[in-house]
Amino acid sequence: MSSSELQYIVELSGQQLLLVQNTEDDTTISERLRLLRDRAHAWFKFDLRSFKTISFPVEMCDERNVIIDGHFSLWDRNTDLAWIIPIVPKRSQQAFEREWSPGTLCPMRYSDDVFMDPAQNLIAVAYLAHDEIAYIDLRALDGDSVHPQAAGPSLILSGLPGHDGSRFATTRTELKGFGRHIALRRSLLVSHVETWASEMWQLQIWDWQHSTTSNSVLSGTARLGDFCFLGGNRLLVVTIDLKIYSIEDIFQTPQLLMCLESPERWLVKKCLLPMDDIERPKTQTQNKKSIHISDPKHRLLCVTTDANRVYIISTKIFFDLDGMTAATLIPWIVWGQSNTRIFQHPSECKIHVSGNRVLQAFPVGMHTRFPEFPKEYILHMMDFSPLAVTNRRGLGRVVKEPSTTDVTEYYGLHRRSLTTSLPYVEVVSDRRMQAIDLEDIWLDKDNIYMLNNVDSINDENFRRLEVIDV
Repeated sequence: MSSSELQYIVELSGQQLLLVQNTEDDTTISERLRLLRDRAHAWFKFDLRSFKTISFPVEMCDERNVIIDGHFSLWDRNTDLAWIIPIVPKRSQQAFEREWSPGTLCPMRYSDDVFMDPAQNLIAVAYLAHDEIAYIDLRALDGDSVHPQAAGPSLILSGLPGHDGSRFATTRTELKGFGRHIALRRSLLVSHVETWASEMWQLQIWDWQHSTTSNSVLSGTARLGDFCFLGGNRLLVVTIDLKIYSIEDIFQTPQLLMCLESPERWLVKKCLLPMDDIERPKTQTQNKKSIHISDPKHRLLCVTTDANRVYIISTKIFFDLDGMTAATLIPWIVWGQSNTRIFQHPSECKIHVSGNRVLQAFPVGMHTRFPEFPKEYILHMMDFSPLAVTNRRGLGRVVKEPSTTDVTEYYGLHRRSLTTSLPYVEVVSDRRMQAIDLEDIWLDKDNIYMLNNVDSINDENFRRLEVIDV
């Protein structure tokens, strides 16, 4: 093994990337090494004043905006309108630009959730029939036909385990997917004869390419904060605690692998763990230019809470099962401090993660007319990879020392301190943005995206998406 090859392997490991075997790429190892290091360094000098702008009609923006695989997609729950358009066409082998008008997504009057995956040419639409039976239609993005890789036109949801004689009503649905798996979460009100309704949740996972049915079902009464995929065969479910399940066999109940104590009695708003920079079986032979991809075992999970706290957690802890039994609750003091970093904000922040990078819009000041909102946002880019200190080349701020966050529980009756120490390098942008103008932010392996609020262009209302190429 040459010196360049050894350095290349060390660099990949330090940036927590995996090598993709690509016989069509003839770039030398030394050139790959240089590009890899330069690419990492570029993130420490990103320029928010250098961007291209894409304008959207105001009706194309809703709370369910998603940027995935170089596309901007949305679904408006109120009107049942859906869109997808390419914003970085070079990212995908195929660019999709479509609009679904109200009433065209499913046989019912309204759909209950929509999931799009441009990398697999997939749109999945969940809806409830009049008898509360849920279906998920599987179609191709480039047409209205059944997806060619789907096991059937629709996935069928199982009934609630142990509640055959109950009456129930769905209060919330959410679709997520990764590769061959699709998961549907339902929040329910369940009632028996002469009893008050109780809250429950149900989470079912399908292998949509091989079967329309599934026995891979979880349910419970404790509040389900959120869930996300941890690669192709694991699922994270966040309730009172964090539980990791194996979902390799969708014809049996998910197998509990690990249970981690939560750091506080939290009310989780969302979990962020985007997976579109991880190679999936469908795209392995399509993406000929890929040289390396993100390592699914070494990424960052972002958990946000109602108390405006942000937890950045290294996913490596979810794959370290040595000496652990699934039935044992692992205390926060054992797993949390070295694998986590907490950020406390005075008001709601904007945040997104990709691989080992975090983009946070820190709130600054107080709005004079709306005191519950900040006046401005300042963007902070953070790199948590082991080689971030080397690749910054003198830029940014290295944060290695532990930080302590005070949290209150039980309506302020109990206070505790949480110390976390996951190291990172931080770069702060010198551009300030009016908080009322910034709708959302995203980042992926190549770009930063900022969705701004309504503009007036030629007397018509538009919103702007700024795309910053790093």
